[in-house]
Amino acid sequence: MNSSLREIRRQLAGSKYELLSRQNVVATGIGYKRVSGEITSDLAIICSVTEKKPKNRISAKDLVPSFIRDIPTDVEPVGQIRAFRSPKGRFRPVMCGISAGHFLYGTGTLGCLVKKNGISYFLSNNHVIANNNEAAISDPILQPGPDDGGQSPRDQFAELSEFIPLHFWERFEREKRVSYFRNRISHIFKVLKFQQADKSVPERIPIVSVVENKVDCALAMPLHPECISREILDIGSIRSVQSGELGLEVKKSGRSTGLTTGIIQQVDVTALVNYSSNQSALFTDQLIADPMSRDGDSGSAVLDYDNHLVGLLFAGSEETTLINRIENVFEALKIELA
Repeated sequence: MNSSLREIRRQLAGSKYELLSRQNVVATGIGYKRVSGEITSDLAIICSVTEKKPKNRISAKDLVPSFIRDIPTDVEPVGQIRAFRSPKGRFRPVMCGISAGHFLYGTGTLGCLVKKNGISYFLSNNHVIANNNEAAISDPILQPGPDDGGQSPRDQFAELSEFIPLHFWERFEREKRVSYFRNRISHIFKVLKFQQADKSVPERIPIVSVVENKVDCALAMPLHPECISREILDIGSIRSVQSGELGLEVKKSGRSTGLTTGIIQQVDVTALVNYSSNQSALFTDQLIADPMSRDGDSGSAVLDYDNHLVGLLFAGSEETTLINRIENVFEALKIELA
């Protein structure tokens, strides 16, 4: 039977400061208790913690009791609670999840800090810091980006180091698109037919020459490595890399919409992405999530709720978000987490 709200408030008032003195507890309040992840109808004193740990890893003095008097308690992991800051502002040290861009072009988001050959770099999209292949190596990268008031040389924090070229086709008219995809289907059937017949594949099968993309990514090398942070704004540090799977709950921190969440709704996605009025690019092996981004969020790191990195956000629409698989990004750039 639920305890009365008045009684729970009385007990919370007398115990909240003692609970907050325990390591890892960052907030107390009244809510409904969860059992096996499901919300029940039972009111409880909720202790929010930065990280939910096994009981054998918590000292007795820091363990949240199961009951306070006769009032049940519950523990909810919420991460570190911090005052929100606009990701469009100027940050020093420079962290991830904030505004950045090429000194002459548009503005997007810094994804995460990575390493290559022992050197630290910021990861973002080609179209954010390399202007769709048009930028030059060593070009200035600004934080905040130009659209948020960033100016060169005042706000330069890094220089363009490397990018994976994007392969474009001129935006297809309907007839050209139908012809291309029919050609692809014909190619697949021919290959399968040869494999089934004699387990060999012919050396040449004619096909329309369009290069498919798997990633939209680039690296910026900080000018002053001692003035950078591994933290992602409103998220914290990345724990490790994990493959994004169907149904996975994910989050991102980006320049335009800040901290947002969603669910991976599709995997093995092949998509045509418009980059301009006359340029499109075909992407394969992508992830699709809920609408959790807007223009300017490109480059955001996408993580699961346990801060495992699963993708690099690069495109979307009013109804969806398109994400590069992080394993494809790391393989293309030959990088690892910093």
